[in-house]
Amino acid sequence: MFKNTFANASKIYHEYPRTFWTLVMITFIDRIGGALIFPFFALYLTSKFNVGMTDVGVLFATFSLSSFVGSAIGGALTDRFGRKGIIIFGLIASSFSTVAMGFAGSFEFFFVLALFVGILTDVAGPAHQAMVADILPEEKRADGYGILRVAFNLSVVIGPAIGGFLAARSYLMLFLTDATISLLTVVLISLFLPETKPEAHPDAPKETMAKTFGGYGKVFCDAAFMLFLGAVLLEVFTYMNMNTTLGVYLRDQHGTPESGYGLLLSLNAAMVVLMQFPITRRIEKFPPMLMMALGTFLYAVGFAMYGFVGAYSMFMLAMVIITIGEMIVAPVSQALVASFAPEDMRGRYMAVSGFSWGIPYAIGPYLAGLVLDGPRPDFLWYAAGFIGILSTLGFLALHRMRQTREVKAVPGVVV
Repeated sequence: MFKNTFANASKIYHEYPRTFWTLVMITFIDRIGGALIFPFFALYLTSKFNVGMTDVGVLFATFSLSSFVGSAIGGALTDRFGRKGIIIFGLIASSFSTVAMGFAGSFEFFFVLALFVGILTDVAGPAHQAMVADILPEEKRADGYGILRVAFNLSVVIGPAIGGFLAARSYLMLFLTDATISLLTVVLISLFLPETKPEAHPDAPKETMAKTFGGYGKVFCDAAFMLFLGAVLLEVFTYMNMNTTLGVYLRDQHGTPESGYGLLLSLNAAMVVLMQFPITRRIEKFPPMLMMALGTFLYAVGFAMYGFVGAYSMFMLAMVIITIGEMIVAPVSQALVASFAPEDMRGRYMAVSGFSWGIPYAIGPYLAGLVLDGPRPDFLWYAAGFIGILSTLGFLALHRMRQTREVKAVPGVVV
């Protein structure tokens, strides 16, 4: 049995280039820092500054809106100058801004800081995503994104457990540890990760900076891509509750401590580590929009459960359902974005795709905070389930549109 396992692992390893595995390892190390702090962010703000979830929602909105600017700048610069330098800049900016957040003495200062942090830390997002599309051919991208998610979630298995331990003693230790890991990642990228930006065709005219940023117009005119992002946006409105409002809701309404919430996140991450790659390989033969619909429907079911269950075992069951949906949605969604993007515009497509995440994280926590601070906090989860159903219907409609287009493209076929 051990021999077979080793043989399978060796076979999978040799299916992908060394540069990809270097990216996977560096991603794992970097994500440990984020996993230390992000799940406890809302808990930190509400406990240190004695504010409600509505105020936290406004802060998340400020951070997300400013991150749009950073992502747009980063997407254009990624296409123009390459991936590696932008990633290094983002990590250095992230480390300094994280330390500044740890020393913030008032909620007002934290709020102002979020404006700058959002711009600086999200500059590298499109470069990370474009690098995967550069390294892997289209038929390998869903699997590749699945492997990256395993690395990401392996860090999440470790991170929240360490984060909960540090948070119980000092939240400042969380921020300092995250910053240190970011700087370590900079060193590793500088030494071991090559630039992956495809070489421009020698006869291609050189773009001016104005034309580079003007390329966003072409992205927004891609109707099929924008419809896809609309469905993703609704899906993320449901999903964003896991890392923003769920911990506060469970603490305030059910008395679940930070360690209990951290265990739920660790369950989510452990399932991804053990099951993501096999699931990705099993679903790759099915139409991607149908898989997006299935995964989003599981989101709707899992998040709605938190509105009417009260036992911790049921919280865990809901997380299992959500995680199965996540393992279907995440790699398929990323591979779909890469398939829409022309080679020379990957950074900009990745940046615009980030809006489908940024908008829900900008508006969602505030709206969710209004519900949580109101008389019926449980209504939040029914609303999340309803929005998830709308997203599911959107992906089903997109699947039908693709089928119709493919049939029309076949000569001699009349629809």
